[in-house]
This record gives sequence, structure tokens and C-alpha cells, in this order.
Amino acid sequence: MSSLRTGLLVLLIGLSGCGVYTPYGAQTGGAQTFSVAYFTPVAPLAGPEVGQRFTEALKDLIQRQSTLRWVPDDGEIQYSGRIVGYDVSTSAVAGGQEVASQNRLTMQVQLRYVHTRDPDLDFERTFSRFADFPATSDLFDVEQELVEEINEQLTQEVFNASLGNW
Repeated sequence: MSSLRTGLLVLLIGLSGCGVYTPYGAQTGGAQTFSVAYFTPVAPLAGPEVGQRFTEALKDLIQRQSTLRWVPDDGEIQYSGRIVGYDVSTSAVAGGQEVASQNRLTMQVQLRYVHTRDPDLDFERTFSRFADFPATSDLFDVEQELVEEINEQLTQEVFNASLGNW
């Protein structure tokens, strides 16, 4: 019985650290709602669907990995920003040749995070991720798949930086 009490005491002490955490590991700081503004693409190669897909991917990830409730405007936690980079470059050259064997799609998101309950947590930061594809493929044929892969990485990094408190 004594070891049970000791175990419960250790558990309670561990749970009483600074910040308010959800069962999913998100540090919400007591906030209950969040909002995500449309991420406007300002990069020349990024179409409006790139901004829409990133915005929705971020909203979906936060809903899945936290107990925060989405509201259309003015959440206690607010995400906004724009797509500032969307570029294709060569990432690998075929051995002994001067021909690209792999291309890379890189996406950069400039993000503003506002925590209305704890302004000390606010930040502005640029996040960047990429996905490679064969040089023999046309970007338009693989773009949707690449953007989905990049969005998974970017949104997880944004979540970790904001709610994961990494």
C-alpha cells in the first residue's frame, strides 16, 4: 500500500509541472480554443490551393493532437502567416553526368503564433521543409503528393514549436 501511495505522489508531482498539458502532450496554457487564418501564398510559384491545403492541414493536426476546439476567428491561440517560399531545385546529379537525377520542392511558411492567455509564448518564425522527386517526373504530376508530404512535416514542426513547447 505504501508503494502505491508513493507511486501516486510521484505521478501527481510529475503532472503538476509548469503549464497546462492535455492528454495528448500539448501545452495549452489553459486555452480552450484556437483559430487558423488562411495562409496566403506570396511565393511566385505557389497557387492559392497551396495556402488552402496548408491552412487545413494545420487545423486538422491541432484538432487531432490536442483538446483545443477550433473556432473560425479570434481563438485563444491564433495561427496566421503566409507561404513565402515555394521553389524547385536540383537535389542530386546522376553519377558522371551533369544531369539532375532528383529535384526538390521546398516550401517555406512564415508563421505568427499568438497565445492570448500568455503573451510570453507568442512568436514569429519561418519554417521550411522539402520533398524530393525524380527529375524524370513533371512537377505537376507529383505536386499534390509532395505538398501533402511537406505539409505533414511542416505542421508537425509548427505544433511542436507552439503547443509541444519544444
